[in-house]
Amino acid sequence: MLAKRIFNLIRIFLFAFTPMQAVKAEAVSKMEGWYGTTEDIFGDIVFPTLDKKIEKEYGRNWGWQWQRIVGISYNENHSYDVDIKIQVSSERNEPLDYVDDQVKLRISPSCDSRKLNQLKCNHGLKIEILEYKHLSQ
Repeated sequence: MLAKRIFNLIRIFLFAFTPMQAVKAEAVSKMEGWYGTTEDIFGDIVFPTLDKKIEKEYGRNWGWQWQRIVGISYNENHSYDVDIKIQVSSERNEPLDYVDDQVKLRISPSCDSRKLNQLKCNHGLKIEILEYKHLSQ
């Protein structure tokens, strides 16, 4: 009698914790082995804005490279001021032919969440350049 109760109890647990449906996941071959960091995601969002500014500063014969984030500060309207150091180099690929610049961006993420104060935060995604400094000059 005890063995029958234990057997029924095991059947109940197996039934309760065994998935009834199987989901077949597709592998995406392009993404295998790829690792994206927070800076990669951040860069993908910010690069187009920086490209336009650097082209305006130096013309089309220059390229630029992300160095590091120097500082981040939060504003009350749910936006962030981000200081970024970049290296701008000539496309001639000459060694040591670069300049250091620093860019201050204001990044305003979308305020779609109900958890945010809608009186202070009422904007969509917006990226604007607040300041551009030539450090090498």
